Amino acid sequence: MDAQGFDWLLVPLHQLVSWGAAGAMVFGGVVPYIPQYRDIRRTQNADGFSTYVCLVLLVANILRILFWFGRRFEAPLLWQSIVMTGTMLLMLKLCTEVRVASELSARRRFFAAADNKDEEGKAPPRRPYPDFDPHHFWHWSSFADYVQCVLAFTGAAGYITYLSIDSAVFVETLGFLAVLIEAMMGVPQLCRNHRHQSTEGMSVKMVLMWTSGDTFKTAYFLLNGAPLQFSVCGLLQVLVDLAILAQAYAFACPRPKPAPHTAHPASAKAL
Repeated sequence: MDAQGFDWLLVPLHQLVSWGAAGAMVFGGVVPYIPQYRDIRRTQNADGFSTYVCLVLLVANILRILFWFGRRFEAPLLWQSIVMTGTMLLMLKLCTEVRVASELSARRRFFAAADNKDEEGKAPPRRPYPDFDPHHFWHWSSFADYVQCVLAFTGAAGYITYLSIDSAVFVETLGFLAVLIEAMMGVPQLCRNHRHQSTEGMSVKMVLMWTSGDTFKTAYFLLNGAPLQFSVCGLLQVLVDLAILAQAYAFACPRPKPAPHTAHPASAKAL
């Protein structure tokens, strides 16, 4: 039987593989955050996860959605950005609730120790979104403030894009910024780990899934002829993931203890 006789099987199989790859592209980016989300819910501690990861991904995916209006890339990449935006908002909601509850609990213990019943139930001071103190940026005490910030950024970026959509230079720059910022996704976690000299509270499963997902995504970009910016920054993203895994391995390995100081034999004889 010639090859044409298998067309009835090959064509649906090829279509099925294409759908599977598209589904993996859309939802695969969400999967790494499931173990981190569950760890935070279980321990009620979000200190090990850098919420700046959410900030980077929100900015990158909003810019990528706007880039689509200027250059219509593949639909799975657009839906991936929409799904990832929702996922990051869910992560921020959980982290904010856990952090505020932890601060309130610590304050209650403090005032109980001071035996000041009037202050015992007082919540920590609220840090609103319009507060432009850089020390408080992205450390607000209400999830609504994060939503307001994201909406304000989306509105401003969308208005600028609407005015400049006919400029090819602007559109290409927008696409490059989107993928470059996304490639820096792991940098906040990398810096947080280095600052604390620990990866405690960070889900290693999440980073392993980052690495496998970003590798798959980069290969997808290359094989499907996505814009060059996507492929280059995807490779950069894989390198950052590998650096975080190297950190986790280095901090997990026990450090050798210094050898005990022993007196020189000649000194011992003299004594």
